[in-house]
Amino acid sequence: MKAAKPTRPASLAITLIMLLTVFGCIASESNPGHYEQVRPNRDGIGKVYMGREISHVMGHLGAGWLERPQREREERTDLLLSSIQPQADDTIVDLGAGTGFFAFPLAEKVPQGQVLAVDIQPEMLQILEQRIDYTGATNVVPVQATECDPALAGYSVDLVLLVDAYHEFSCPREVMEAVVASLSERGRVVLVEYRGEDPSIGIKRLHTMTKKQVEREMAAVGLTLETVLDVLPKQHIMVFTR
Repeated sequence: MKAAKPTRPASLAITLIMLLTVFGCIASESNPGHYEQVRPNRDGIGKVYMGREISHVMGHLGAGWLERPQREREERTDLLLSSIQPQADDTIVDLGAGTGFFAFPLAEKVPQGQVLAVDIQPEMLQILEQRIDYTGATNVVPVQATECDPALAGYSVDLVLLVDAYHEFSCPREVMEAVVASLSERGRVVLVEYRGEDPSIGIKRLHTMTKKQVEREMAAVGLTLETVLDVLPKQHIMVFTR
């Protein structure tokens, strides 16, 4: 005796259950439980990762602040750049590149390599493209990322630089897992953040990070602290390897 076919309502119920199961799996994969939601701080998004509330992203309207004339003097960006000694053929990622303040001088250090200037804001990438046209730089490559995906190829990057950007990542776990997967055998991550241990630096709390917190979050994705360079007036330079 043949089994009876499900009635239309039963078929719909089965289909809905299957769809909910699939979407439930997708949702669980995209939200693996690394984060908590809290009432947002004035400067935060209410999303907490490893005890740290993530700050708001500085939008493209802040481009002028990134390029302010006194930035080198205030932050000693010249010391930061001189502390980065890439090989001439390295592939460097400026993650959260913004206007390319660091991408273009880094490109001069890798004449046989390239700098991938990665950002999630199309407006910032437009500024980068205009600067490429103006300067004639052939080894600066704008890369459109998303909040949870830096769009990097696996095992292809020799150095990833993050300057005052990581604390704004709304998906820090996913982004850094992708960064780790992108590192070459000699790959390293240079992370620069305002010192959270020092309340006198005059930066909003959620836009700073302590060495302890940074090391904890990097360890969660398999990165080991290699060295800390405290040569800047207000920021830590922390170098990690896989």
